[in-house]
Amino acid sequence: MSQTGWFAVRVALSPRRKLVLGIGAFVLPLMLWCAVSYLPFVWHPQVLITQPGDVDYFQPGMRVDKEVFRDEAHNMQEAGKAAPLGEPANPVYLPAPHEVVKAFYTAFTTAPEQKDAPWLHESLWHSMKIIFWGFLLSSLIGVPLGIVCGTYSSIARLNEPFIEFFRYLPAPAFGALAVAILGIHDGPKIAIIVIGTFFQQVLVISNTTRKLDYALLEAAMTLGTRRWRLISRVVVPGILPDLYRDQRVLLGWAWTYLIVAELIGTSSGITFFITQQARYQHFENVYAAIAMIGIIGLGIDLLLAWAGRHLFPWDRSQGKH
Repeated sequence: MSQTGWFAVRVALSPRRKLVLGIGAFVLPLMLWCAVSYLPFVWHPQVLITQPGDVDYFQPGMRVDKEVFRDEAHNMQEAGKAAPLGEPANPVYLPAPHEVVKAFYTAFTTAPEQKDAPWLHESLWHSMKIIFWGFLLSSLIGVPLGIVCGTYSSIARLNEPFIEFFRYLPAPAFGALAVAILGIHDGPKIAIIVIGTFFQQVLVISNTTRKLDYALLEAAMTLGTRRWRLISRVVVPGILPDLYRDQRVLLGWAWTYLIVAELIGTSSGITFFITQQARYQHFENVYAAIAMIGIIGLGIDLLLAWAGRHLFPWDRSQGKH
């Protein structure tokens, strides 16, 4: 099999191919969305009423299923009355791409529907603080514990069976308990992020620590290095690039718990904005807010990847993606 084509196995891509494939990863779904939105023969299951005719309950701007529109138009024609007019449309929950793009601006400049409700930028900032504190608290305990478990088998045996059990418990199941203990504001939300991240974090980092070449540990112990000095002078420097990469992945894991966490207690942050916009059927704002979460998360990851290439220039894997 050729190792120079598009399907070469584990061969580093040229900068041009990286750029083409990276752009294609976003362009292909966007093209599908455009086809569904702008080509009536692809999928337009409803009709947007432009003139209701003599149908009593039809209103301009109303959306009805094609079958209902067809039946009402047929009934009006048979009765000799004015038939309704309309154009093919998608359901209200699937706005067109240009409407979502417009919402990226209008969502920031339009006042909230509810009085005293937060603006979009305030909601985004609140959500980012929830992620920051949840991930920080998880890392303060999970990273050291994972390193210790990966270094000392006895400590791993003491902790990992329970952690293996606990990681299968869904974090949202602890929502009511978190509210009872921490109140209804940000405390339980941060707790859900911690619970959803911590146990995976310990296992991932302990596994990364075990991959460190044992010859390095053996050489250090031969020279008299013991216990915590072994961890601080040998283990941590040896796994640091991989530990940094694990933290990037786990930060993305924490983001996936954001929406569920912000529903605990009083709804807040970007979740509050999304639910409010959906309630008033402003689905273009819903899509824009969801996209903003992805853009912020991807932007942070790219920034961390860039920093990793400068912090660990000797680690080739930092620049492979």
